[in-house]
Amino acid sequence: MRKFASIALIIALALVNGCGEESEEGEEDDLGLTLADTKIAFSSQRAGWAQIYVMNADGSNQINLTNSEDADFSASWSPDGAKIAFASCRDGNEEIYVMNADGTNQANLTNNAADDRDPSWSPDGTKIAFSSKRDGPREIYVMNANGTEPVNLTNHPGSDRWPSWSPDGTKIAFTSDRDDNEEIYVMNADGTEPVNLTNHPGSDKSSSWSPDGTRIAFTSDRSGNEEIYVYVMDTDGADQVRLTFNRTMDGLCSWSPDGMKIAFSSKRDGLREIYMMNADGTDQARLTNSEEASNWDPAWSPLLPSRRFRGGQFWE
Repeated sequence: MRKFASIALIIALALVNGCGEESEEGEEDDLGLTLADTKIAFSSQRAGWAQIYVMNADGSNQINLTNSEDADFSASWSPDGAKIAFASCRDGNEEIYVMNADGTNQANLTNNAADDRDPSWSPDGTKIAFSSKRDGPREIYVMNANGTEPVNLTNHPGSDRWPSWSPDGTKIAFTSDRDDNEEIYVMNADGTEPVNLTNHPGSDKSSSWSPDGTRIAFTSDRSGNEEIYVYVMDTDGADQVRLTFNRTMDGLCSWSPDGMKIAFSSKRDGLREIYMMNADGTDQARLTNSEEASNWDPAWSPLLPSRRFRGGQFWE
């Protein structure tokens, strides 16, 4: 559910609570911002191993942010768009790192001998949820945004991963195999009251909340291969609707901060590439085209009233 760009729309949209009216594609919101003022972070192997890249929402201006000698992947934006959390193998195991949105000041937050991955920033910017094997099976943890005070939220013998915060910060969706196959669960932000939302014999995983908190997009193989589904966030997980119809893998999706688009990765053209579609599954368009390397796990930046990123460029 497990990981692009810098700053844009209004704090509330993508990972945060909405505090403005949604704008149509190409139209400005009341602060004069559009999706053209957002970015998408993603993982790419074009350097020979996974690195965190960022691009404009139309796929242009693709830039390697991490430039490390080991794999970096699974990006998550801070709600103010100033920082990106990600997983890295540069210290010999998977750790959670954070960097500025332009790739500077990369720092290890977890510093643990066990594997830590799948970071997800809380909507208020004070916490980062992640998955870790430090207590045996993979569990969902939460820590302060500076890496202090990690707490195990799930405490279950099953494998739990891909945490995703609700826009209001009260819930965390995650993937678990505690019922013998992967399902999408949701729990309170303190780890209490976990509930199975999907309840399907297929594998359901990697969730992403819509900015208004009413829907969750996720990946499922219930059709025989991985596709993207979306369902309304009723307490029983009702109204699950399929959005993609391809014979190859579609998954690892991220909502645009205005709720109008969903970015996702797909193998439909051979290697994994980043695509974008309307939130109802129409108008699917390819954003990356590296030909010899896979691109996956998009993370859409928030849309904020900031001048640090305007017209596809970073500004001081």
